[in-house]
Amino acid sequence: MRHSELVASLGRRFARFTTDVVVPRPGLWRVFRPVIRRQFDGLAPVWNDMRSADALAAYEAALAALPEAPARALDLGTGTGLGAFTIARRFPQADVVGADLSERMIAEARRLTPADLASRVRFEVADASRLPFDDHAFELVGLANMIPFFDELARVVAPGGHVVIGFSGGAATPIYVPPERLKDELGRRGFADFADFAAGAGTALLARKRDRA
Repeated sequence: MRHSELVASLGRRFARFTTDVVVPRPGLWRVFRPVIRRQFDGLAPVWNDMRSADALAAYEAALAALPEAPARALDLGTGTGLGAFTIARRFPQADVVGADLSERMIAEARRLTPADLASRVRFEVADASRLPFDDHAFELVGLANMIPFFDELARVVAPGGHVVIGFSGGAATPIYVPPERLKDELGRRGFADFADFAAGAGTALLARKRDRA
């Protein structure tokens, strides 16, 4: 195995290990956060070259199933912005924020923003475990290959809004959470109407946050 392949393999294994530890114990994220940030800073220049053509196919299928267009959307763990651009093109009236822990990923996303989306899409460096957004700030929050921090998701999604969580390689994705765990965690925080999607090699889950009682 070549050195570059070994490094990539170790990176994927570490991402899976981090996910498996942090999802049930989000307080441990502070231990892994600096390493994950460095890992994705290093990947930023080649990230798009690593993506398959259908990486967001399941994510897009879930977005297409939304019953109404959001006015405000967040793509969390946006990387170089592909998910944010996908949301913006799907919903041409929406204002979209892409957020990522990696400053270099965000720099790439800003550099790659198409001119026709520049007025509606912006990018911010942000930690998904402590988002710098108001309560109920978004009608849609999307995550593609991203560790979900469920308390923060519940906080920033508006009542009646939706979450889309996609994994480009299904269960083989380095950052992956099984749908049963997603539904359990989201359900305990007021989400319902779950729908599963599969397209290409990927899977995705759509969920709606219940309206206020």
